[in-house]
Amino acid sequence: MAFATTHCVALDGARGHLIDVQADASSGQAGVVVIGRADAALREGLDRVRMAIVNSDLRWPSALRTTILLSPADLPKTGTHFDLAMALTVLAATGQVEHPQIAGTAFIGELTLAGGLRPAVGVLPMVLAALARGVRRVVVPEPQAEEAQLVPGVEVIGVRSLAQVVAVLAGEVPPDAPPVAAASGAHLLHWRGSGRLDDVDLADLRGMLDERYAAEVAAAGGHALMLSGAKGCGKTSLAERIPTILPDLTAEESLELTALHSLAGALGPGQGMIRRPPFAAPHHDASKASVIGGGQGRVQPGEISRAHCGVLFLDEFPLFRSDVIEALRQPLENGDITIARRDESITLPAGGMLVVASNPCPCGNWTANARTNSCTCPETVRRRYQSRLSGPIADRIDVLRHVQPASPASHDPFQPAETSQDVRVRVAAARERQRSRFADHGWRLNSQIPSPRLKDTWPVAQAGKQLIDNETHAGRLSARGAVRVQRLAWTVADLRSVRSGGEVEPGLEEVGVALRLRKGQALDLRTVCGSRGVA
Repeated sequence: MAFATTHCVALDGARGHLIDVQADASSGQAGVVVIGRADAALREGLDRVRMAIVNSDLRWPSALRTTILLSPADLPKTGTHFDLAMALTVLAATGQVEHPQIAGTAFIGELTLAGGLRPAVGVLPMVLAALARGVRRVVVPEPQAEEAQLVPGVEVIGVRSLAQVVAVLAGEVPPDAPPVAAASGAHLLHWRGSGRLDDVDLADLRGMLDERYAAEVAAAGGHALMLSGAKGCGKTSLAERIPTILPDLTAEESLELTALHSLAGALGPGQGMIRRPPFAAPHHDASKASVIGGGQGRVQPGEISRAHCGVLFLDEFPLFRSDVIEALRQPLENGDITIARRDESITLPAGGMLVVASNPCPCGNWTANARTNSCTCPETVRRRYQSRLSGPIADRIDVLRHVQPASPASHDPFQPAETSQDVRVRVAAARERQRSRFADHGWRLNSQIPSPRLKDTWPVAQAGKQLIDNETHAGRLSARGAVRVQRLAWTVADLRSVRSGGEVEPGLEEVGVALRLRKGQALDLRTVCGSRGVA
């Protein structure tokens, strides 16, 4: 048969498109051509495919005119993982492989000149896309078979070489082949401090009851949190412990996050599903592409997408580049990030919890109390430093806390501090209430409720609404801030329901707590928590 078709997958950000890889080998001017908007790396694959076929003791159609079509032809294709699919269609078109053997199968993998296979980046989202289009069998490089098997309902065949693929399809014993080399992005080095956050616990902190409660509310509803205070007051220590109070990922969240890490090439061999919320803390000198996503060639997910369903911590926030800070507007508003180029526009999930920390001035010693203020920064320098956090960004951050240095009066040494496990139980219960409430909708947390639905379906009590309206009309709260206060009020009510074992709806008191969280004002934790003041 001179014509054959099989499948591969083209990635568009976190989305995959099933591609029909068709080959026609017929008489005419000898040569081979790839059509269908293939990029340079994909067109270079022709030479790899030709030498892989020849060095696998198979026949390359050198005397025929071979045309390879990647359909749909109007969709851009990029990457080297099309090699295996192109090789199989050529072999089927020249009668070396039976056409039914490759039909209904997606082939993913880069070929070497010797006919061996190399790992591909983004195998998991590719398999998900193939399954969504009805393809239930995929062939991948051997080290990535376990990754592909994370998708239920798909038959996965892991192979080492092109010759093994041909033998497996024919039902023969596959020949020996060298093991497939690990992906170039695999983690090869581990250093002494790489696991330093594995054993941190909220119980390590003394005092900070106000800030601990704010972190609990932010974690329960997925709200953005800003911690401001003098150096050494505990901002970073608290932020690093927020992942410990987040519950394990749901099956859906785990699959989403694992697919994103696969797309970024950060999923090591045999790593399996990511079950715990991630924590990312890029340095303040990080580029926009590394934080938001982008890069040369294929778009890479940034730290904000790799922290999806987890925590992205930006320490020394005013020191980040202004383009990085301003680029946070979209993910803070929508929970995703769109990277637009001349020929493509890619949207990636960015639904993690943003936590930022900042000092009041570059030296970090400024305080409002004249007796304790030891700041050496000129007033103009301090104002310029604070102005780097623009109004639109500040307006999108739900919770503000001014962290005070610990003092002997800030905690009771005879009362044990709550552990992360204690708080995680409440956060998990509050999130479960939200999942049940939004079961018939496309969101999971209070921070994701669209404004119109919040007003129509889940309004706060009339007294709470009146308080929000008064603040808005007085100019102390923007329209966006009013929506975020309502979302916070629902989270406060969820946590109160968990503590009391009853059903608490957001009313005047919950809105009052939400307003204080929003404005950075101190809380009366005995009233808020309904207990001895333990957050």
